[in-house]
Amino acid sequence: MLFVVIVFLWASICLYLLLGGADFGAGIVELVVPRRYKPQIRMVMANAIGPVWEANHMWLIIAIVILFVGFPEIYTTMSIFMHIPLVAMLLGIIARGTAFVFRNYDAVDDHWQVLYARIFMWSSIVTPFFLGVIAAATVSRTIDPQASDFFSAYIGSWLTWFGVAIGFFTTAICGYLAATYAIGTVDQGVDQLLAVRIAKRFIYLVVAAGALVFLAAFYSNIPLIKWIFGGVIGQLAIGLATLSLILTFVAFRRRKATASRVLAGFQVVMILLAATYQHYPELVLFKNGDGLSLLHHIGDKKTIVALAWALLIGSIFILPFLFYLMRVFGNKTVK
Repeated sequence: MLFVVIVFLWASICLYLLLGGADFGAGIVELVVPRRYKPQIRMVMANAIGPVWEANHMWLIIAIVILFVGFPEIYTTMSIFMHIPLVAMLLGIIARGTAFVFRNYDAVDDHWQVLYARIFMWSSIVTPFFLGVIAAATVSRTIDPQASDFFSAYIGSWLTWFGVAIGFFTTAICGYLAATYAIGTVDQGVDQLLAVRIAKRFIYLVVAAGALVFLAAFYSNIPLIKWIFGGVIGQLAIGLATLSLILTFVAFRRRKATASRVLAGFQVVMILLAATYQHYPELVLFKNGDGLSLLHHIGDKKTIVALAWALLIGSIFILPFLFYLMRVFGNKTVK
């Protein structure tokens, strides 16, 4: 049953990146487009995230609950050493959701709408950026359990060039997902051409951010190339992601919205697989060479069994209604 819990943990993180990432990406896209396109893009992005924006944080909650219940030592360690970026990430979630509601449903349309829009756009960057920073810190061996000062323990553990690069990379991926998902929510014509153009630009941004990640890893003496390309799974995952990226441009040219969405999601899954498989079952790597494992640093076995059954039974009720929610709120037919 432990492997059931681990699968749900990985799947929840993956789905949060795919669905929640597209949600945050809506604000990122709106922030970077030229001013003359902002009203147009705002409507497009609102339609794109409509089916998932109310439900996407469910996956983050599931991941947190799994760590808290099934892997308390890992949860405690991350909460202590990563509490600053975790708080920043959560504040971004709160600010973004609040600004979105007031901007779209405030009874009075006045100058406050400008403030709501700015909060929505900038907080859309905060959460994915710090999510990437946290992910980088868990594998870059910067967490020092023997740290004796505040900076080493609570800032130096995550504020690194590699962490910043991963943060930018995660942010770029979110923008790419949102722009690609938006292609299927607009009719053939100018709006779709604009969505495709934005998605292509985010592809270039993702590639540039990825190069920055490898540069930061080299500068920080992190063997990232070996981690990713040192095994068959990593090589296969990156190869498939590259191939699907080429096919994405073909789908863009032919205006195949469904294919574009599927390929974009597939690329993110492959990137996540390549980034995580090499360290399994280690989830947190320490500066002193030790680490915390998903197989050995677990809670009580009875708790793991109960958690696994709760996840299996809960998914029977949650997943069908989630798909129904996406169907009901998807106000455009994707072709």
